[in-house]
Amino acid sequence: MPFDRLATATTPTAHLGLGLAAVGRPAYLTLGREAELPVQRTPEAMRARTHELLDAAYAQGVRYFDAARSYGRAEEFLAEWLREHPEADDVTVGSKWGYTYVGEWRMDAEVHEVKDHSAAAFTRQLAESRELLGDRLDLYQIHSLTPDSPALTDSALHERLAQLAEEGVTVGFSTSGPAQADTIRAALGITVAGRPLFRTVQSTYNLLEPSAADALAEAHEAGLTVIVKEAMANGRLAGGQEPRDLHMAAEAAGTTPDAVALAAVLRRPWAGVVLSGAATVGALHSNLLATAVELDEDRLAALDQLAEEPEVYWRRRAELPWQ
Repeated sequence: MPFDRLATATTPTAHLGLGLAAVGRPAYLTLGREAELPVQRTPEAMRARTHELLDAAYAQGVRYFDAARSYGRAEEFLAEWLREHPEADDVTVGSKWGYTYVGEWRMDAEVHEVKDHSAAAFTRQLAESRELLGDRLDLYQIHSLTPDSPALTDSALHERLAQLAEEGVTVGFSTSGPAQADTIRAALGITVAGRPLFRTVQSTYNLLEPSAADALAEAHEAGLTVIVKEAMANGRLAGGQEPRDLHMAAEAAGTTPDAVALAAVLRRPWAGVVLSGAATVGALHSNLLATAVELDEDRLAALDQLAEEPEVYWRRRAELPWQ
């Protein structure tokens, strides 16, 4: 499996990945993003920013890059960078299908992405991803499964996903919403020909939304690689938006709030890869400081008090503006 090399890596930053949601399209729902990106977010400007981030991440030992069909032109930007850097043959590349980008490269689009977990959507988007990434596609994930997703019960889709796995691409899923734990457990029960279908799970987990922890531990115990997304809670845990207790913890540790927030996630024994969603090289370097942060049990216990009820957290997330 492509994640085996990360499991045995000696460089701490190999367990931090770079997610490209914030730089593959002009608008995204992350606080503070308007100050981090060019005023004119042309495809050329966003391509240049993406390549700067990939350069910096690879130089610092990051070895997992995460894209999606709905991240605008993220797959295209990543594919170009990979072609320009043949030496980066130790990178693990993941992408996702199930959402289609429909924002037409507009900041003010009424709808930015449309969800479709049908087998037809999978077939179409797999072809699109393969056209761009070719044999560099290591991991293909169902994007944002929820308990009501037809992808959990579509046996024909399961057979097609199992075929993809036979072709050498790792198959995984990501989750969203207040019932992530239910989704994870339902997906763990899916088998094809008596074998578990999924080998990875990517879920939202952070100091404000830790509700999937037990289910992620179960997934890890079942042999899945756990990828953590939105560890910064879409900007709510850094950049002056962070809660007072997190700010104080960062001051006590002599580091930044984002580094502490990421370090708290890295401490979880089931966290295989934790994604940075940085939009600037400076923010990326600050995120990578997480690997050197030491948090004692008292400080971790204090940070655990920041947790919100899942329904509250996801309602607040849905209210964030696309910036």
